Formats: sequence, C-alpha cells, structure tokens
Amino acid sequence: MLIGFLCALGAGLLWGLVFVAPLMLADYPGLVLSFGRYIGFGLIALVPAWFDRRRIAALSKADWIAALKLSLVGNILYYAALATGIQLADAPLPAMLIGTLPVVISICSNWSPGHPSEVVAWRRLAPSLAIIFLGLMLVNASELAHLDGKRSHADYALGCFVALGALAAWTWYPIMNARHLKQHPHIASSTWATAQGLATLPLALAGYAAYGVYAALQPGAYDFPLGPRPLQFIGLMLTLGLCASWLGTMLWNKASQHLPTSLAGQLIVFETLSALLYAFIWRGTAPTISVLAGILLLCIGVMFGLRAFQHHGGTGRRGQQAVVSGAE
Repeated sequence: MLIGFLCALGAGLLWGLVFVAPLMLADYPGLVLSFGRYIGFGLIALVPAWFDRRRIAALSKADWIAALKLSLVGNILYYAALATGIQLADAPLPAMLIGTLPVVISICSNWSPGHPSEVVAWRRLAPSLAIIFLGLMLVNASELAHLDGKRSHADYALGCFVALGALAAWTWYPIMNARHLKQHPHIASSTWATAQGLATLPLALAGYAAYGVYAALQPGAYDFPLGPRPLQFIGLMLTLGLCASWLGTMLWNKASQHLPTSLAGQLIVFETLSALLYAFIWRGTAPTISVLAGILLLCIGVMFGLRAFQHHGGTGRRGQQAVVSGAE
C-alpha cells in the first residue's frame, strides 16, 4: 500500500502540470495542445520501447486494442476536452469539475468493481469521500473568485460542458486501465506506459494532420504547424510528453497494480493539489485561508480513505497480495 500511495503521489505531482500548460500557451487551440502533447509522448516512448522490446513484443493483440482505446479516451479526448474547457471558461470552473474525480471514480469503481475483493462497505468509504468532497468545494469556491470576467456566458457554459466530457473520459480511463492491469499482472507498469505511448502516436499524428487540413481551410485561425511560439510549444509539449504522460502513466500503472481502484481514485486528489500549487506559483500569489482549509480537508480525507482500506476484510487483502505478487 505504501508503494502504491507514493506512486499515486508522484503521478499527481506530474499530472498537475497539464492544468497550467493551456494558460502558458493560451494562444494555442486545445486540440493542438492535446495532439502536440501526445505526439511528444509517442516519440519519447520510442526510446524505452527499444530497450524494453522483448516485453513489448510479448503483448497480445487484445493488449494493443486495450491500449488504443485507453489512449484515445484517456489521453487525446480527455486532454483536448480539458484544454478547450480551460480556454473557454478559464481554469477555475473546469478545474472544479475535474476536481470531483476522486469522488466520482471511487463511487463508480466501488459500485461496479473489477473484482469482488475490491468492494468496500459504503459505511467505510463514505466518510473519506464526504471529507474529500467538502475539501474540493472549499478549494474551488475560492478559485471561482479568479474568474477573469472577460468571457461570455455562452463561453462559460460551453467550457463547462466540454469539461464534463473530460470528467467522463477520465472516470472511465483509470477504472478500465486498472482492470486490464489486474487481469494481466504479468505486464510491467513501465511496459504498459510505453505501449500506451506507442498506441497514442499514430492517433495524435492523424489528429494533428487533420487539424492542419482544417487550419488550411480557415485562414488566420492558427499558424500551422507550430503556431506563433514554436520553441516554447515544442519544449512544453516534450516536457508534458515525458513528465506528465510517460512518467506519470508509469507511476499510475504501478499504483493501480498495488491499490484497490476505489482507493486509487481518491488519490487522484494529489493531481488537484499539484495543479493548485502550480497555479499559485504561476500567478505569484499565496493561497487564501479557505483554500488552505480545503487542502487540509483533502489530506484528512485521504488519510481516512487509507485507514478504511487498511481495515478492509481479509479477502480483500489476500486479493491485493495476489495482484502485488504478480506485479513488476
């Protein structure tokens, strides 16, 4: 459990970077940022794929189909929707919706678990979920004060609608990703991260090419292919591809192998906390009292969640031990 907790923490720290990237490159469309990030992910994945080629070659056709589905929904569609939502409605509103992921994923995974050993009594799960939800509301209520007022009501509404699509995509992704890993415990976390990068590359290249056709038909819409700030764009896309995509996915895969999905879902709260930290650094401001109170509640909620799973019944522990023994 400690290894899984630390891996989830590391993944959250890396994933928090994706919330500030659309603000740093505000003049780039969300689709371009998504395709660019995952082209970077795919190119970077070619390096570990060469060194891990024996285990990559051992993956079955079903594994590759699963990797393609996960890459399309959890990578390209999720980040395109998130980046577009942030640019339409500013960062706070989409972040508030995405911030509910720890609660939504835990409820969905406990409602329909991949294995009976993962089921936790709702009376054990409810306290941590309630505390995390309250903490998220405190944090996001303060963040709403940072709305810039420059956007129309239609933009805010559309941005929230698009962000709901991102929420749905990333509710589905960790649940299905964890199920595949636990059904195939022989697949190493690093191998599965690399496979998803390789599966993402052709999808991202095709999407980027299609956007190039669209840009050619809409003169002045976007300076295809690298936009108005090519060096910054390339540098940030490669950084996100390496840190937020390959390393973040590898750490999350390992966490998924070591933890029940409903607990791992709660630990996505680290992504929210990291996004807040980076946003405050980007703004050059300090968190308010309500934000600090919300952060404290988030940490308390995670502690309650860990205790609930530590006291989970013997069958669950044995089921987890079986998974861990097969992991890398």
